[in-house]
Amino acid sequence: MANPDLPPDDLPVLGLDADDTLWENEARFHEVEGRFRDLMSPWADSATIDAALLSTERANIASHGYGVKGFVLSMIVTAVELSDGRVEGRWIGDIVSWGHEMLDHPVQLLDGVTEALDRLGTTHRLLVITKGDLNDQMGKVNRSGLADRFWRVEVLAEKDEASYAAVLDRHGVEPSAFVMVGNSVRSDVLPVLGIGGRAIHVPHTTTWALEEPDPMAAAAAEFPVVDRLADVADLLAAWPANTRGWTST
Repeated sequence: MANPDLPPDDLPVLGLDADDTLWENEARFHEVEGRFRDLMSPWADSATIDAALLSTERANIASHGYGVKGFVLSMIVTAVELSDGRVEGRWIGDIVSWGHEMLDHPVQLLDGVTEALDRLGTTHRLLVITKGDLNDQMGKVNRSGLADRFWRVEVLAEKDEASYAAVLDRHGVEPSAFVMVGNSVRSDVLPVLGIGGRAIHVPHTTTWALEEPDPMAAAAAEFPVVDRLADVADLLAAWPANTRGWTST
């Protein structure tokens, strides 16, 4: 997706994650997980339910991907397994309805995001790189009110080194000139560093268990961490454009 009214092609490209970097996402999943625990409480305790659901999600990612639709399918599969097939059809219907609620949920921007993007957009072409279901992710982009600020939007099945390399090649961006900003060390930081780019971590209050990075890989990597997206512009201004090094201030 391209917007012809955005800055010219001689500006550097800045990559931006979307979920839990620009707007709330994980909180929606946590709220529905609470409903699912209540639904399954006749058959298991909360810890068992959480572990079973997470295991099912992990197993389903390769075939069903990230996002609400895969999450709903994982809840249905987990409900059938934990109940030994005794879960009622109306309860399966409840799970499906939760998914519809999540897909239609208003986009809640994180504090200061609009102002941060307006500032970053004066110095960079803003390339959103997110992962998940194409229709769901593009729907959030369109409902966010931010779409006209983005130079391009890429929705990926996975955020790994090969996927980032393909995106940058498609847009003619050298990895050494690329900076990625996001809340996930696993998806937004480590793979970008792995292809020779730079990354800035903006932690969010909640992190999905399957987004937790390998502890040794995270400890060995060097990258700056800022409290909020509004802090990124100042960091970039102080960051030499042709080096992977960084200096915290």
